[in-house]
Amino acid sequence: MLTVVREQLGQALFRRVAGPGGPATRVRIHHTPGPRWFGPDRPIRTVHGDASMFIGGLSALLLQSLHPLAMAAVAGHSGYRGDPWGRLQRTSTFLAVTTYGTAADAQQAVDHVRGIHERIRGTTAEGLPYHAADPHLLGWVHAAETDSFLRAHQRYGADPLDTAGYDAYVADTARVAEALGVLDPPRDRRELSERLAAYRPELRATPEARAAARFLLLRPPLPLAARPLYAGLAANAVALLPPWARVMLWLPRLPVVEDIAVRPAGHALTRTIRWAMTPQPRPSTD
Repeated sequence: MLTVVREQLGQALFRRVAGPGGPATRVRIHHTPGPRWFGPDRPIRTVHGDASMFIGGLSALLLQSLHPLAMAAVAGHSGYRGDPWGRLQRTSTFLAVTTYGTAADAQQAVDHVRGIHERIRGTTAEGLPYHAADPHLLGWVHAAETDSFLRAHQRYGADPLDTAGYDAYVADTARVAEALGVLDPPRDRRELSERLAAYRPELRATPEARAAARFLLLRPPLPLAARPLYAGLAANAVALLPPWARVMLWLPRLPVVEDIAVRPAGHALTRTIRWAMTPQPRPSTD
């Protein structure tokens, strides 16, 4: 009975993040022969393959929304409200292909995204022009994402890395960032921290950013039965944000509640997701 529950939960989670074509895509990514951008011992594989990504990914979306130009591009072109699961599935597939896929498939995925970015242009409500292919804007999106994934893995990862390992993780992500058009991406945690600080004067919570936070945290497109699980992930995604980002988004900090309830729930949820989504060994037929 426990095995059945595990398989059903794992399949349901995988369908959500990978979409209906997920199984075939997974086979192509992992079993197509050829050189990879990252070998099996690289830290990016450890971080991106862990259940902590569920929390880190949600935290990254909240943090990225604080750049007015990035948020305007998302609000105007991503369809995150009309097709949030499709956006999640496309993002998770891109991460999987560039992390684990062949070099040829990784480059094709990057080229596809660059083509989309090139077409996304517009003007904010305040009249400021934006272009999704702007290297400076791409640099913010990359830095916020990398920092969020790293923070989540440090806190909730099954096998947290040491200092050198996380520096190497930042260096690994720089390989993908450069391919996407980021100029001189950070290559260790010190550079990542400095880069985030350099963007601080440009950040603020626009009405679109706060609307996105409300949508992500309070009105997720999920059946009622799944909302308690999501609420736990969302609470931990908020707790993971830098304090200044929480202030901007009007997300209060409750230290006692977070220490007693939120963080333990985050560990329990990531352990459950990890348990459900870890492939089980098939019985031997010998």
